[in-house]
Amino acid sequence: MSEYRRWQIAGGTYFFTVVTYGRQRFLTDTLSRQCLRTALRRVRSRLPFKVIAVVLLPDHLHTVWELPRGDAGYGTRWRQIKTLFTSSYQPHMAATRRLSMSRKKRNEQGVWQRRFYEHTCRDEQDLKRCVDYIHANPVKHELVTQACDWPWSSFHRYVRLGEYENDWGGTELAGDSFPGAE
Repeated sequence: MSEYRRWQIAGGTYFFTVVTYGRQRFLTDTLSRQCLRTALRRVRSRLPFKVIAVVLLPDHLHTVWELPRGDAGYGTRWRQIKTLFTSSYQPHMAATRRLSMSRKKRNEQGVWQRRFYEHTCRDEQDLKRCVDYIHANPVKHELVTQACDWPWSSFHRYVRLGEYENDWGGTELAGDSFPGAE
């Protein structure tokens, strides 16, 4: 099996996309949000990182993290978050989902896709592009017509901080893309 290599910069800032197995649509359910919040807090207490921006959609999430100086271990953090989430959420999932033989062999639960997309933010302009993409994503997926209408997003924090106007991110941004992020 080929080795999958990622670009890692200690103390770097990274954009991530994490997707549910088979694009199952459960991440915005109350229980899922609670399990994810708990998993993130537990991992952050042991392995700190700063959440720059985040959006939670039914079948995937996007986030930008800044890691501490000298630390590039985002893979460990994601593995622990996915594991903690799965252990608390999996008992509540429908028993009817079908797992591949490969997943059964590896004792995987069928909650998350194995890998995640990662992009290293190169500069402030790149970071801004990633944050804008995150906040416009619910509009892109036609879940709402304005970014302010999606409740599970750091967009609202950015409005309070004066980074965006409340009416930013309408359907005019829906066509903007971020290659490889979905």
